[in-house]
Amino acid sequence: MNTLLALSRAIDRASEWIGRWLAWFVLAAVLISALNATVRKLFNYSSNSYLEIQWYLFSAVFLLAAGYTLLRQEHVKIDVVFGRFAKRTQILIETVCIALFLVPFCLTVIHLVWPLVTEAWRSGEMSQNAGGLIRWPVYALVPIGFSLLLLQALSEFIKRLAFLMGRAGDPTKRSKEKTGEEELAEFLRQQNEGTKT
Repeated sequence: MNTLLALSRAIDRASEWIGRWLAWFVLAAVLISALNATVRKLFNYSSNSYLEIQWYLFSAVFLLAAGYTLLRQEHVKIDVVFGRFAKRTQILIETVCIALFLVPFCLTVIHLVWPLVTEAWRSGEMSQNAGGLIRWPVYALVPIGFSLLLLQALSEFIKRLAFLMGRAGDPTKRSKEKTGEEELAEFLRQQNEGTKT
């Protein structure tokens, strides 16, 4: 179990690192969107590539941060019913659901999407919009994102199993009091201060 918990900690560190760096994708999407809107209003000019890169970045944040969101316990849970159970029962249900639903779902999505990614790569598929972007990178975000979610699901399964065996603390307990937005603002502030020095 110690080896599995070490693996879980390594996966958690990777998910944390990925989630924090994806904050820059949000900033990039906002800046590109503002620039595109400004150029369109002032110069009556727009580019499909600017529009498409915005949804590429949104897709990257949404898909690649799914594992980070699971790590942070920010996924939607139906607490009306679930909250009435004892903590051990809640974690047992989550453990079973990870094994029976989340892991097979991730594997199925990866299996079904991978041929689309390879075909888009092989054919050099481009956007149908004039001046649009190549498509395979955004298609590749799906299997990459679900692979990261699958890794985090494995970590969450290990932590819950360790809790049920009495080898670890409550894996559903949030470690920090700050909201995700507050942490994002603090992270960006620290990065900005780091670049000034």
